[in-house]
Amino acid sequence: MIAIVANGEDFVRQGFVTKDGWRIDFDHVYVTLDNVKAYQTEPAFDADNDQTIQAKALVSLIQEPTTVDLAEGGADANPIKVTEKEGNAGFYNALSWEVVTPETGDLNSAIVLQGTAKKDGETVNFTLNLDQPLAYKCGEYVGDVRKGFLQADSQTELEATFHFDHIFGDAEAAMDDAINTGAVGFGPMAELANNGTLNVDLATLKQELSAEEYQTLEKAIVGLGHVGEGHCQETAN
Repeated sequence: MIAIVANGEDFVRQGFVTKDGWRIDFDHVYVTLDNVKAYQTEPAFDADNDQTIQAKALVSLIQEPTTVDLAEGGADANPIKVTEKEGNAGFYNALSWEVVTPETGDLNSAIVLQGTAKKDGETVNFTLNLDQPLAYKCGEYVGDVRKGFLQADSQTELEATFHFDHIFGDAEAAMDDAINTGAVGFGPMAELANNGTLNVDLATLKQELSAEEYQTLEKAIVGLGHVGEGHCQETAN
């Protein structure tokens, strides 16, 4: 069996401080996945250089929009198991997936971030509706352990990872680190709050943020998808 899990990492489960000093704690991080496929490839797919996944075996793990809450569970919760499917034995060393707008339910954005942000005695309760369709092609999972090896009558795991620090930055990193220079932070969004409440979509952010801030945000959203620390190629934009 091949299980697919979705992971927002500790930033989502435990909270963090943005590059501009806002303490972020998430209540919900909804992401809607679709068309998730696992591949055995030859040669290996390099997301930085290759355009095509040359698959010798393929398993469709998700075939219709499926919403998960990456913030579900406690601070030490495991990544969210979405589903599992049977597959032929071998090394599944590539993964592709889409982030889409839900077709049913109360959510109307591909990504919805809900939580609180605090700084210098100010609290902002926020809902960010990031309705940006995304599509990723990724190579092998990169992390402390290797994933994707499936033996007969056994199981393995593949992971779609989302790096939300790309949007907000990370106070624990140097300010000239790429994670901060490429992040918009939370401050520009906090300025749009009304009586401690911020509920915005991308159309509003495009109108209210500076052109440079919005371009930084757009690029950060596109760069959310990873396989662990492994890079993915975004193909929808």
